[in-house]
Amino acid sequence: MARSWRGLLARGEWGKWSPGLSGPARAPLRAGSSGRAPGAAGDGARLLYSREHYALRESLRKIIDKEINPFVDKWEEEGQFPAHKVFKILGQAGFLGVNKPTEYGGMGLDFSYSIAVAEELGNIHCGGVPMAIGVQTDMATPALTRFGSDELKRQFLVPSIAGEVVACLGVSEPGAGSDVASIKTTAVRKGDDYVINGGKMWITSGCQADWMCLLANSSEGPPHQNKSLICLPMNLPGVSIAKKIDKMGMRSSDTAQIFFEDVRVPSKYRIGEEGMGFTYQMLQFQEERLWAVANILAPMENVIQETIDYTRQRKIYNQPVLHNQTVHFRLAELATEVELVRSLLYQAVALYIRGNDVTKFASMAKLKAGRLARELSDNCLQFWGGMGFTNEVLVSRLYRDSRLLSIGAGADEVMLSIICKYMETLPQKK
Repeated sequence: MARSWRGLLARGEWGKWSPGLSGPARAPLRAGSSGRAPGAAGDGARLLYSREHYALRESLRKIIDKEINPFVDKWEEEGQFPAHKVFKILGQAGFLGVNKPTEYGGMGLDFSYSIAVAEELGNIHCGGVPMAIGVQTDMATPALTRFGSDELKRQFLVPSIAGEVVACLGVSEPGAGSDVASIKTTAVRKGDDYVINGGKMWITSGCQADWMCLLANSSEGPPHQNKSLICLPMNLPGVSIAKKIDKMGMRSSDTAQIFFEDVRVPSKYRIGEEGMGFTYQMLQFQEERLWAVANILAPMENVIQETIDYTRQRKIYNQPVLHNQTVHFRLAELATEVELVRSLLYQAVALYIRGNDVTKFASMAKLKAGRLARELSDNCLQFWGGMGFTNEVLVSRLYRDSRLLSIGAGADEVMLSIICKYMETLPQKK
């Protein structure tokens, strides 16, 4: 199916084809344990999505149901999923380069299609696998796509889109997470090479990655002007994986601490201009944050629906738990909050694909989505009672996995600072 729509796009017939859809008002096919259709978000979704977006999601859903969800529980137990195998399947179907240029193997579509893919990936029954996919598509490669040389893109972007290699993003360090300007890793120019020393922490897919989009200090200048992004092959001498980090959630995604000792990288592997790395990374963060918000929508919807189903059949004091007003009212409030986040996301994406700066809206959406995911998973878990405290239900997995959303790609407090900056209420540094 996915190969079919790729061919139609190449022949310019994309708009004429939409499997399973008879018109713009028809929702996609129902699927999943919640009984909710992929992307069935009511009229709000149609403000951003066309029939082509829904067709794309339907094709992806078939891969998720066949190649990913049947194995998620096993990968969660093992603490790692086979990234190369899964990425190869997704790459062959075109899902790792939806908004990347066609000359490098991408589909050449706009960012709204990446958001549609991110939403559908939320129907994977864990957070770790979609997070790793998102790193590949919307965290480690946007700057390379936008600012990298043709040679660099053919060496690193083309195989990443094809799913032939696994990418990771090297920004965070033990002493510099959300405070990106404070990173200590250095890339010192020596001849035609950069010599890299330092270390990176909390690196998604770090144990399996073939290359890293690395942010390092390449000069002694001001912290916002002395950094560069570099494509760093992970098999170079001096690169060492110190440990695989044991996490409370996102269990199926491997996360590593990595050290660099006199690692020599050709200077031609630098993305764009020297000293522009901080700026490039801030631009990457916008897509990462929007992607993360899109990806949490389906898990929240699915857990609400599963909680409705469970509390409808679970009885207490001779009546279903769902019949208690505090339960069905709370679920209604949570469903309303999810739709509000969706509306903010779609507004931000619509503005972004038209070339607008959406830093404020992306920060607002991520802040709200992270807080809502924590609140929703906690409230729903409570309604499951003892079952919610087991590893046998999705609500407990969401409770663990979703906690990262308020930390990764900028903590809630950083999002608040960014919003305050745009509101001109942030105190000026003296």
